[in-house]
Amino acid sequence: QVQLVESGGGLVQAGGSLRLSCAASGRTFTNFPMGWFRQAPGKERDFVAAITWASPYYKDSVKGRFTISRDNAKNTVYLQMNSLKPEDTAVYYCAAARAYCSGDGCDDPAFYNYWGQGTQVTVSS
Repeated sequence: QVQLVESGGGLVQAGGSLRLSCAASGRTFTNFPMGWFRQAPGKERDFVAAITWASPYYKDSVKGRFTISRDNAKNTVYLQMNSLKPEDTAVYYCAAARAYCSGDGCDDPAFYNYWGQGTQVTVSS
């Protein structure tokens, strides 16, 4: 049984930083896409970042502030979030896929097969 477990969320002031982690178990995702999405109250789940075997991809509004990385030995993906803004407040979800993607194909939630339970990130102004 595949499980994705996120951690690292919390409350931070605007301008602060958080690092999210997502540990996968039950399947190895080396070189397969893993991503981060977020969902604010009353809004749809929205792409944040993804990482494949070749490249990272980012939502425009987080470029230069967020960095996605992975440790294949630990089957874990990270999201370093700097210069946080109140509009970054949401539940953040980790996702993993069984197929390959590139570019815009990596930002569709329907592409991903596995999801974590989510971790709350709240940025106060």
